[in-house]
Amino acid sequence: MRYEQLQALRDVEFKRLCGVKRHTFDTMHDALKAAEAAKTKPGRPSKLGLEDQLLMTLLYWREYRTLFHLSTERGISEGTASRQVRRVEDVLIRSGRFALPKRTERFAETPGKFKVVVGDATETPVERPKKTAPLLQRQAQASHDEKRSVDRPAHRAYRGHRKRPGALP
Repeated sequence: MRYEQLQALRDVEFKRLCGVKRHTFDTMHDALKAAEAAKTKPGRPSKLGLEDQLLMTLLYWREYRTLFHLSTERGISEGTASRQVRRVEDVLIRSGRFALPKRTERFAETPGKFKVVVGDATETPVERPKKTAPLLQRQAQASHDEKRSVDRPAHRAYRGHRKRPGALP
């Protein structure tokens, strides 16, 4: 769903879908616009507008959908969706206008034991070790040695001690 399609929704429906009021959405959008204007090197423009990037982030938080589903719905790659969600999160945190309630405020209302346990299973990028130059050189040498052993059969005699014709025994 694109942001243009949300314009027809009433405020109650908008909040049900996004998880925030329209006024809060507009405030978040203003923070994103300010961060975009402050860029010194803008780079290639995104396929999605700022409103759609913010909407994708809010839907990611609200529905716990995978980045794969969000990206295919919007016609972008999964990596691009991940980068945009992370960038929107960072901008909103740095703006200082948006924060979760403090731990003491959240749990002050619930004295006693908890009845529900909630787990968060968000997607995180996998850190893979980088291939270094020595590793690549060893791999290249190993493949070269394999090719060399295939080209030269092992049963061939060493030619350094070959007898010359007509030589004495």
